[in-house]
Amino acid sequence: MNVHFIRESLRASAIAKFVPCLRVRSCLKCGSLMKRPARKSVDPVKSLERYVIPNLRNACEILKLLGTSKEGFKVADIARTLRLPVTTTLRIMATLQLQGFVRKVEGRFELGPVLIHLGNASLAGTEIREAALPVLQRLTQATEETSHLAIPCDDRALIVAVQDSPHPLRAASRPGYLAELHCSSTGKIFLSFLHAHRLAELCGGKKENIRRTPNTLTTLAEIKRETELTRKRGYSLDNEEYHPGVRCLAAPVFGSDGSVVAAIGITAATVRFTKERIPEFAAKVTAAAADLARSLGYTGQSTAA
Repeated sequence: MNVHFIRESLRASAIAKFVPCLRVRSCLKCGSLMKRPARKSVDPVKSLERYVIPNLRNACEILKLLGTSKEGFKVADIARTLRLPVTTTLRIMATLQLQGFVRKVEGRFELGPVLIHLGNASLAGTEIREAALPVLQRLTQATEETSHLAIPCDDRALIVAVQDSPHPLRAASRPGYLAELHCSSTGKIFLSFLHAHRLAELCGGKKENIRRTPNTLTTLAEIKRETELTRKRGYSLDNEEYHPGVRCLAAPVFGSDGSVVAAIGITAATVRFTKERIPEFAAKVTAAAADLARSLGYTGQSTAA
């Protein structure tokens, strides 16, 4: 028998014995080692699910819920809305209250003071916010109206920076506010350019779209038409859909990879922001959004949904 053949066979057997997990095989012709192809990559989100602590997740959902209402929630309301046992909800709320994440006022729970510090720390570390501040200042100077920057946050638009109007009568949310997607101008930007493929999930089915004013679009068909119009014209319009007497307009901010990373908008009372001024304000807002996009490295190739 060929000596070389015997030597290579023994070599492969020894390696397979001591390193069985590699499933090593030897090519008898060239003596090289071959590994079995690597397994397919696993979805990182699904792989993390095995480590989730259920009640910690419930606590996070409770905090998100509290952020949707200034009036706060009773324990029974929280339990019913999130479909949690009342006893479990009570324990979570007691823990959050002791840690300062929530506070109890006249039987209702609302977000606590600790979150102010954490929120400010988070906003301070947002790179896009720093880049946007001079852009917002110029936009407010050009329009004499309040301008703001929002970023996507779960199924909301998170306001991270605001430049106030010089007018004494102002109508704008503050940094840290979470706005619904279907009726806010920045939210419509994210629905149109970032979440178009998830429209049915976010605004259809059992999802209840809050009707904040008589002008609010609430059906999936209405919202779909609105997102198509937004993509076509390049800006979104909140036509007294979030607050009566207030009109907002926003435009998408693209990142270096061509995806929408933020939205810039202006908010004004309808007595100043009339329908006749929509083209004027749209041009100024889209120009501001383009300025910010260029500072982020956007070169003009969009990958919006």
